[in-house]
Amino acid sequence: MGRVISIVNQKGGVGKTTTTINLSAALAEAGKKVLTIDIDPQGNTTRGLGINKETLETTVYEMLLKEKKIEEIILEDVFENLDLVPSDVDLAGAEVELIGVKESNYILNYEVNKIKHRYDFIIIDCPPSLSILTVNALCASDSILVPIQCEYFALEGLSQLMYTINLVQKRLNPNLEIEGVVFTMYDARTNLSLQVVEEVKHELRHTNIYKTIIPRNVRLAESPSFGLPITMYDPNSKGAVSYRQLAEEVIEREA
Repeated sequence: MGRVISIVNQKGGVGKTTTTINLSAALAEAGKKVLTIDIDPQGNTTRGLGINKETLETTVYEMLLKEKKIEEIILEDVFENLDLVPSDVDLAGAEVELIGVKESNYILNYEVNKIKHRYDFIIIDCPPSLSILTVNALCASDSILVPIQCEYFALEGLSQLMYTINLVQKRLNPNLEIEGVVFTMYDARTNLSLQVVEEVKHELRHTNIYKTIIPRNVRLAESPSFGLPITMYDPNSKGAVSYRQLAEEVIEREA
C-alpha cells in the first residue's frame, strides 16, 4: 500500500513545489513507483514536470467535483516510475463549489484509496493556504512533510500550521502523522541560515527533522522552466544530490 505524503506549508516561497517535484523524481529514480498529485491551483508542479497545462482535458478539478474518477485523469509515465495527477487554474473555483457538498473534505481520500495499492509513494503538492484543498490533502494523507526556508520569517505561521494539523488529527484524520521538517534554501555563507536551523530545531524539538538540508542552488531554480526535475536537468548538482539524500531518508523511514 502506497504511503501518502502531503507537502504542506501555508507560507509561499518555501520550496514546497520544488520539494514535491524533486522528491518525487528522486524516489522514482530510486526505483519506487510514485504518483505526484498537484492540488495547487497555480499548477506549478504540473508545469515543472514538463506538462503543458493548456493541453490538458481533465485535471484534479474534475475529480474533486466528482465529474471524473482519479483513474481517468492520471498521466502515466511522465518520467520513468512517475505518474501525475495534474492541476490548472480552474481548481481555484473548486473552493467555492465544494461549499456545502457532503463529505467534501474526504473526496481526495476516497479517490486515492482506490489506486493506493499501485504505488510505493503518493506525494501531494498543497496550495500555500490552509484551505479546503489542503484539508482534502491532509485527510487523504498518512503523513505531512513541512519545508521550512532558512530565512528570517521561517517560524512565522508555523504555530498556526501545527494547530491546523492537530485539528485535522483530532476531527478528520486521526492517523495523520508529521513525516518531518526539511530545511530549504540554505546558504552556508550566512549566519542567518544557521541561526534559523537552530531556532526551528529548538521550537520543534519533538518533531522529526531530516538530516538533509536543501541548499540554495541556481540549477535547482532553473530546472522547472525546462520541465525537468533537478535529477535529470543537472544530475550532479548540489540540488540533485540533496534531493536524492532526502529520498533515501524518506525511504528509510518506511523500513
